[in-house]
Amino acid sequence: MRRRAEQIDETRQRITEAAVRLHTSVGPASTTISAVADEAGVTRLTVYRHFEDLDALFLACMGHWSTLNPGPDVEAWSAIEPLAERAGRGFRELYAWYAGLGDELYPIYRDQTTMPESAQDAMAMQADAYAAAIVGQHGSVAPVRAAVARHLVDFWTWRSLVVGQGLGPERGAKAAVEMLLAVET
Repeated sequence: MRRRAEQIDETRQRITEAAVRLHTSVGPASTTISAVADEAGVTRLTVYRHFEDLDALFLACMGHWSTLNPGPDVEAWSAIEPLAERAGRGFRELYAWYAGLGDELYPIYRDQTTMPESAQDAMAMQADAYAAAIVGQHGSVAPVRAAVARHLVDFWTWRSLVVGQGLGPERGAKAAVEMLLAVET
């Protein structure tokens, strides 16, 4: 019985890892259940036995990828009192994280609107958490500053500044801090 349970867990893990490889290479929009099954070396029916729907597969995929690639520690940012220092650390860490994983993240963000709503919501909540940690909870945060922070933590903003404009992660983070601080409160 225990060996059977281990085999079930191993198969589920193989399917999850196959979904991660496909989502981070060809993207979620081009990832079919058949492609996941082929990549994992199982049948489509086996995929459906382990994941009742796409939401379950996406959540397992996101959870596995996030475990392998944990994001920056937003709690550490919150402990920094001056906004300029907190934002500097936050944007440096976030932009360096994006830089290290940009090739894997690109197909996911490109295809975000094709993903299940639960996966889209999870991604939005993570970005909201980054923005909230950067602007901090020290007093009330001006709505415009909060909106600018949310824009600046977005993957596409990072990609535009760092990749498109060629600023690199350090200079991109510095530009993000300057933009955030320039917002009238």
